[in-house]
Amino acid sequence: MTFRVFAAIALSLLSVFASVALLAAIGPDWTRFAPATCLATRCFCEAPRTGALILQPANSWSSFGFVIVGFWVMLVAGRRTSLPFSGFPVIWYGLSAIVIGVGSFLLHATLTLWGQFWDVVGMYLFSAFTLTYAITRWRALSQTPAALLYLALCAVLIGMLIVVPETRRWMFAVVLVADIAVELTFARPKRPGVEVRWYLWGIALQVAAFAIWIADLTGTWCDGGSLVQGHAVWHLLNAGAVWCGYRYYRSERSFQGAAA
Repeated sequence: MTFRVFAAIALSLLSVFASVALLAAIGPDWTRFAPATCLATRCFCEAPRTGALILQPANSWSSFGFVIVGFWVMLVAGRRTSLPFSGFPVIWYGLSAIVIGVGSFLLHATLTLWGQFWDVVGMYLFSAFTLTYAITRWRALSQTPAALLYLALCAVLIGMLIVVPETRRWMFAVVLVADIAVELTFARPKRPGVEVRWYLWGIALQVAAFAIWIADLTGTWCDGGSLVQGHAVWHLLNAGAVWCGYRYYRSERSFQGAAA
């Protein structure tokens, strides 16, 4: 356990250094790149530090909350392989969280269109996985059709992101709502022993995060020069929701274990 904890911390720090090294190699003149579409209005409250390597420090550094959760899930929490949620699904769940964190960091550090692309790709990879995982349990899909469904969802979402990037938030909201509806209505009854409270805690954190996101975006809670930013809190609360989702899936037991 001690080694796994150390490895999770070390890899999280390594991802920070690698991300900053990438920025140093291609920045800090981010005006050379196409701007993120959110700049047409405002990319959240935090005022960009003009000319800096990292334009929005609070929003950027808080993104690594997802990375920490992702590595923890992959290396520390997901050790038992006798449970239904184990093996590759756990690895992909954690990896998707890491992509969310690094992508979010790249967006807020650069406020570029390519940073925005990777930010949203991580969200799509994660939400497509949870929706596929719910449908897989509901319809008792085998590995091949489940993988094909996941790839198809990702292809549609990423295709829409490339062609019509302005729809990114609506598309993510649609997938998220569909995931919650399918999971609670159809998949949950087929997960023996599952602890629903973890899923509900995750939803509660997402609702709180969304309220803060709205307050930040509309300027209701806004101090552009502060290191305490509403959008940074949004990142941390959603990272907590990712952890709650993991605890929910991990609490499921096999039918044999449920019978025992």
